[in-house]
Amino acid sequence: MPRTLIRKNPSNFKTLPLYVEATPEGLSYQSVGMPLNFSQTLQRRRPVTVTNPEHFALELANLGVSVRLTLHWQGRDYWVLVRQRRQDRGDVVLKLISGYVPAHELNLPLHTAIQEIAEECLLETPEGWLGGRFNDTWLPAPYASALHYREAMPFRLTPESGAARPVRCANLPLIERPRAYVHLPTASLQLIYDLRLDVPKQALSLSLFHVDERLEGDQLVARLDRKRPDLYLMPLENGQPLPQLFTLKKDQLYPASTRGLYLAESFARQEGWLVRDERIRWKDWLVQQGLSPAQTPSGLSRLTGKARQLLKKMVPGKAGG
Repeated sequence: MPRTLIRKNPSNFKTLPLYVEATPEGLSYQSVGMPLNFSQTLQRRRPVTVTNPEHFALELANLGVSVRLTLHWQGRDYWVLVRQRRQDRGDVVLKLISGYVPAHELNLPLHTAIQEIAEECLLETPEGWLGGRFNDTWLPAPYASALHYREAMPFRLTPESGAARPVRCANLPLIERPRAYVHLPTASLQLIYDLRLDVPKQALSLSLFHVDERLEGDQLVARLDRKRPDLYLMPLENGQPLPQLFTLKKDQLYPASTRGLYLAESFARQEGWLVRDERIRWKDWLVQQGLSPAQTPSGLSRLTGKARQLLKKMVPGKAGG
């Protein structure tokens, strides 16, 4: 049975439309108009068109923020992906940890990104849930009323190297240099921060869970479902992704199926400052990255030696390889 962690009134959330100017040298945005609630923002997320992907100016519905989170655990690096049923787009994808930037944080979206990690990426040990720190700042504990957090052994968040082209809020350059793109189907500006999460070595029997808010009636509800952890790890080798996905439960990695899988648009091809796709198939993304799908052992390769010899006699050449 999923456990309800928190309920919120969605009308308390306010964001602002944006005016965005982009050139080959950089991108800037500033708020325009009046604050909008969640439903008003969704109504504005309609497709827009841009002729020149490197040079344009237009008004957008909202600012979104994502985190390409690299988790370092037991000497290996993994990208963290979460499963989301996108109610506004009617699909299910694996995506980066992400959320809408509220009106009061438009000039500091990094703060929103860090809060999204605290809300969406939960690390459990037998002694309790891990708190976290970004440099010298403690992350919030959004579910403290329902879960027991361990403050004595926090995970550490640190910034990775930023994007080459600068992004500014008005005239103020954003710290940690996020990657930016305008998503044409939803008329939104999206920022992606590269952050690293180091799990403390003392954190034994670690399990990972994704918690996301869903609109139910007139409330936003966050639930923890242990049967569906919905948080996935993509292993990295020399900083490059491998074509595999795992879930993590009590220090054990379990392979996850990629059949029929879609990734969110942040994995799709970017042209200049633009992303035109809603999503990308896992197989297409692998081709785009020059990766081969992970090979699963065939039934033949799992045969015992005697069985392979017997099959070879029955069907000459069949069991070779």
